[in-house]
Amino acid sequence: MGFQEVFGALPEASARAPGRVNLLGEHTDYQEGYVLPTPIPYFTQVEAGRAEGRVEAYSETLGELRARPLASPAQGDFLDYLLGVVWALREAGHPVPGARFYVRSQVPLGAGLSSSAALEVAALKALRALYRLPLSDLEVALLAQRAEVAYVGVRCGIMDQMAASLGEVGQALFLDTRTLEHENLPLPPGTRVAVLDLGLSRRLAEGGYNQRRQEAEEAARRLGVRSLREVADLCLVESLPSPLDRRARHIVSENLRVLRGVEALRKGDARGFGALMTQSHRSLARDYEVSLPELDALVEAALEAGALGAKLTGAGFGGAVVALVAEALWEDFQRTLQDRFPGLRLL
Repeated sequence: MGFQEVFGALPEASARAPGRVNLLGEHTDYQEGYVLPTPIPYFTQVEAGRAEGRVEAYSETLGELRARPLASPAQGDFLDYLLGVVWALREAGHPVPGARFYVRSQVPLGAGLSSSAALEVAALKALRALYRLPLSDLEVALLAQRAEVAYVGVRCGIMDQMAASLGEVGQALFLDTRTLEHENLPLPPGTRVAVLDLGLSRRLAEGGYNQRRQEAEEAARRLGVRSLREVADLCLVESLPSPLDRRARHIVSENLRVLRGVEALRKGDARGFGALMTQSHRSLARDYEVSLPELDALVEAALEAGALGAKLTGAGFGGAVVALVAEALWEDFQRTLQDRFPGLRLL
């Protein structure tokens, strides 16, 4: 199957965007904090053609063809993300009359690797080429986030869309989510980033994510700050009632870990960077309480197999683990983990 077989015409534009893992800076982006994601070499490819008054899309992964008029509300399927980006463009004043999309993706769904942002950014970049829209890659990221928040209804931060639009495979994107200042930094020499996916479905992910956001917002309100980004002294969070003290402690300490991680990357300090990743996982598990026993066990197994650092990646409540591994140990690392976890997928 391809665009021509589905729609009876050749595609007029195409673009792709990568998935991502987050090395440091988990659950900080919606509190105006620092993040450090890296794109992975697995992409979502979108081919696009013109249409009038509607959006049509075929997902090769799902084997589904869906179509709806432009004025349709979100309905809880993959087409929401594509209707959402067209809606966001039209809301921003770009006269997009509709579109047809053919989507093929290497990014696993539900693994915390940001398949939705990859789809949004790839679709926007295809539309940019199709309709010759004057959009920068930064504007693409902002429109993708607006589509997901305001149309799809997911209260995500900006990190995933920025990584998909502006990140470079093999580098970490240091992003200040308040100012949107960003810089691509090389990963430590002689290492590789491993994604460990057990295929864990997210458990209560949406409700848990929204609850954590509310708790972080309440912690900031009680501390009298606009966001927890403004808190640099960990002692201040101890005055908060439980569990707000633990939620704030994670976000404040995680921002500090990102800044220390940037210093480690600038020095090429793989061991120091890996230690920060492991500290991040401990904080996510104990203070933010978004891990699962299976993820904790996978992190510990990765460390025992020689990883320099390991942590869950994404919102938690399921998903995948990211590990930093010395290139020289990769074959042994891979063999050890696959022997222990027969269903494990390593990306």
